[in-house]
Amino acid sequence: MEKTSNKFNYQCINCNKQYPGNKLIYLCPDCNNKNTDNLPPKGVLKTIYNYDEIKNKFSSDNRNPKLWEYLKKSNFIDLLPINNIKSFPNLNVGNTPLYKIEKLNNSKLPFNLFLKDDSQNPTYSFKDRASAIVSAYAKENNIDTIVAASTGNAGSSLAGICAAQAQKAIVLVPESAPLAKLTQILMYGATLVPVKGSYDDAFDLSIAATKEFGWYNRNTAYNPLTIEGKKTVSFELFEQLNFRIPDRIFVPVGDGVIISGVYKGFEDLLKLNIINKMPIIVAVQSKGSNNIINNIENENFQVKASNTIADSISVDIPRNFYMAKQFIQNYSGEYLGVADYEILEASHILSKNTGLFAEPAAATAFAGLLYYQKNNKLADNSSNVILLTGSGLKDLQAVKNMLEMPDPIDASVECLKGIVF
Repeated sequence: MEKTSNKFNYQCINCNKQYPGNKLIYLCPDCNNKNTDNLPPKGVLKTIYNYDEIKNKFSSDNRNPKLWEYLKKSNFIDLLPINNIKSFPNLNVGNTPLYKIEKLNNSKLPFNLFLKDDSQNPTYSFKDRASAIVSAYAKENNIDTIVAASTGNAGSSLAGICAAQAQKAIVLVPESAPLAKLTQILMYGATLVPVKGSYDDAFDLSIAATKEFGWYNRNTAYNPLTIEGKKTVSFELFEQLNFRIPDRIFVPVGDGVIISGVYKGFEDLLKLNIINKMPIIVAVQSKGSNNIINNIENENFQVKASNTIADSISVDIPRNFYMAKQFIQNYSGEYLGVADYEILEASHILSKNTGLFAEPAAATAFAGLLYYQKNNKLADNSSNVILLTGSGLKDLQAVKNMLEMPDPIDASVECLKGIVF
């Protein structure tokens, strides 16, 4: 299948071979032939644009604000792998709020803290950014069936976006996926297929189904366009912070696609000379599922079985390991792991201090910031952003053990006094 546009190319992050963007492709064929099921795949593709051509639309002063104005007015179409902005679903994907938080636990913060609340997307997670791009691409290329493997959020996102686009979604999930996310998938009318085993088993089956039935695959990293959708958060942050980059961005990490998307967005701006440096991006993983940060310095990848309350970032074989590693190393990124109890504690602190209820995967990023604060790793007056990638309503089971539901009282003021005072 060929497209009418050739506005971008794909480049393999491992062998650097380039492929034209006017053909449907998932992984670099040369590298993919050498892949094995028990290791992260090589051959993940990066989408690259003609940055010089974009810059030349304006004066030789590449930091001319007119370039940003043009990109914004055109909804960044020159930096997206689609041809027409009308191909997106008629839903408000992206442009989520950025909240500034002055205090935590009644103490004024010596640094600036910003929360990017992507639970405000249509299906209540960051994943809508990727699903919207994949769906728009499918619409422009007359594809009506999209398949994905998911622990819940990507699946419910694909199901919701496809419902808005009159497309068919088939979602494969591990049998342990949270009920709230499965409920969303079914309510959106998608075909839900629970798979015995882990997320990795569901992922492998979705690839086999793509080859067997010709369905379009949305899987993160496997489909290079997912990163292009996720990078849009970087464009928004730059503008919401008054055209400044933050000092640090804390990102929850599982497969490595969200953090790669954040890097890719800022890298696009670097290549256009709109910014002149990369913010420090902090990869935060659960210690129960830390196969990316554990292997960044390793020559040979070692798999550790995942066991964490943060199901959305519970991954044995991170599919975007090599791109995430490359970004972190090339741009001097930072990384750390936090325990499940720290994630739950962070979720509670976040909720009671800000009114934002985040699922454990999203709270993982906030737990990373709390660790940095506790260890005096944040400079006074520095700007720090937390990506809150999903709503806490997605996984109520995860927090139930840390809460005590009160017993009912008699409907009398005296009983109420005993509770409140």
